[in-house]
Amino acid sequence: MTPMVETVTSSGTTSTLLASLDPLLRAWLPRQRWFAGKGRPVTGFTPVSVTELLPPDGRLGLYHLLVRVHQAAVPGAPPHPGDCYQLLIGVREALPPRLAPALIGHVTEGPLAGRTVYDALHDTRPAEVLLEALRTQARVGGLRFERDPAQEIRAGLVARLMTAEQSNSSVVYGDTFILKLLRRVVPGVNPDLELPLALAREGCPRVPAPTAWLHAEVAADTYVLAVLQPYVSGASDGWELALRELAKGEDFATEARALGRATAEVHTALARALPTVTLGHAQLESMVDGMTGRLAAAVQAVPALRPYERGLRSAYEALGTLAAEGRTWTAQRVHGDLHLGQCLRSPSGAWSLIDFEGEPARPLAERRMPQPPVRDIAGMLRSFDYAAHSATPPAPDWAHTCRAAYCSGYAEVAGRDPRTDPVMLRAYETDKAVYEVVYEARHRPDWLPVPLSAVRRLALPDQEARP
Repeated sequence: MTPMVETVTSSGTTSTLLASLDPLLRAWLPRQRWFAGKGRPVTGFTPVSVTELLPPDGRLGLYHLLVRVHQAAVPGAPPHPGDCYQLLIGVREALPPRLAPALIGHVTEGPLAGRTVYDALHDTRPAEVLLEALRTQARVGGLRFERDPAQEIRAGLVARLMTAEQSNSSVVYGDTFILKLLRRVVPGVNPDLELPLALAREGCPRVPAPTAWLHAEVAADTYVLAVLQPYVSGASDGWELALRELAKGEDFATEARALGRATAEVHTALARALPTVTLGHAQLESMVDGMTGRLAAAVQAVPALRPYERGLRSAYEALGTLAAEGRTWTAQRVHGDLHLGQCLRSPSGAWSLIDFEGEPARPLAERRMPQPPVRDIAGMLRSFDYAAHSATPPAPDWAHTCRAAYCSGYAEVAGRDPRTDPVMLRAYETDKAVYEVVYEARHRPDWLPVPLSAVRRLALPDQEARP
């Protein structure tokens, strides 16, 4: 099933098409889980790339769009050029009932007048067009579908969209592959492809090796748009698994220890595959300044943090003191956003780490910078706390046991226990908890007590705050 293709190259055609979609996208985009600009009206769109994958003259049409979304300015903030989003727009005369949740709207003017447009990833045929393009290494306009020639992609695998809410979109093909399609994209080397490829070269079994990937070449820029990897059939999401064990009153220490070992294996492989650096006084001072600045902004945004501000700042000051005394740390490439939801346990009991994109809200250059491995560890420790406080009643002892087991498992592989570096660990865990407080206050106020309980602990003197 080779896609019929025609690239929209005429600026007039492109602008007319986007103008006809403009009112529909303004209403639809802010409702999407992966749209990052919630709370600010959409004021317009600029096309980055518009490519026709299936002509809309038959029963089904398909467009691939990269569009820059412009929004109302945030008072007091510097001007923002607008985020670039990847959209797959399906075109039909009318939608069957099964595609009703994918509806974007009905076009009233322009080249698609009288047609219905929708999010094409909900539809089997457009999703299969993507897989076939990857299998055949198609070139469509500026789109480049590439694959690892050593891995086979069978034709005809049935596609289904994963419906769990997330910051991107994923399609599973016949329980064989999973395609992660990035929604908010920036030009440059994306760690979600870069790091799994590096780990595959090292033979690290803890991360599924990329099978194929899609990127776009637009002028002098390259955008990574999607990554196809083997699907771990029957795997359990680490977060859901932890909650199930908590609900049954079961101990999770064995799994936490195994997860610590898996994390250390990935860190060790990344240190072999990619350069490491030494963080000296200047780099650490910049790190401390960033943490302190985020805390100050958080206190302004969430007054509930104010009573703990001095204690939290002491976590960063302690790190700054060690740096001033000449202490250095080794930094390397890390996962960047590690938590239980980024881990899968296969039916055999083996753990895998997924989603190496890092925190999408941070600039790409920052996400690709070497970091102390303890950053990932702090993220996982916070995740155990979140799981424990999701229970009724909360189970802090469960979290403490998991945290200790995870660190012990990490030490078994890495040869060093993260708890022997308490100042750096406390600083990163504090930074993460402060971020969580702001996030929950804005998006899930009922969850605010979870990070606040960590804030109270982390604001204590250093020796009392260790995991």
